[in-house]
Parts: sequence; structure tokens; C-alpha cells
Amino acid sequence: MTADTGVAAMCSRAGCRRDAAWQVVWCNPRIHSPERRKIWAACEEHVAYLRDYLAARDFPVEVVAFETEAPGSPASETKTETETVK
Repeated sequence: MTADTGVAAMCSRAGCRRDAAWQVVWCNPRIHSPERRKIWAACEEHVAYLRDYLAARDFPVEVVAFETEAPGSPASETKTETETVK
């Protein structure tokens, strides 16, 4: 559930309509500046698939629990538990 709207986010995997539990935070360093971050929402079933998809392309990617703020977001002043690939 997003803090600003109170609405559950849906998984970003094509065809999936499950509620998201994870944020997959990434960027494409070939075209984006280092501070730009994109966020995909992921359900329990698809979080590894989405993370691996991005990591296979050598994109920096982090997985953050949806209840916490994504890295680089204005409200992310506190340290969150993340899983980093790459």
C-alpha cells in the first residue's frame, strides 16, 4: 500500500494483478544520471524475476520492502534493509 494514496500497488510483471510487497529500484546507467531511480512494484512471486531481469542487463538494482521508502526518495532519511545486486 502506498503511503501517499493508501491504495495497494500492483505488481509490475506483465499480466500480474497481485498486490506488491516489494519495490525493485533500478536505473539504466547508459541513459540515466546516477541519481535517477525507477521503481517497479513486485509481488512475492515475481520479485526475483524482475530483479534478475534487470541484473542480467547489468543495471544497478535494489530490492526494498514496500513499507519502507525507496532509496533516493525524498522521505528516505533512515537506513532501510535492502538487497543489492551488482
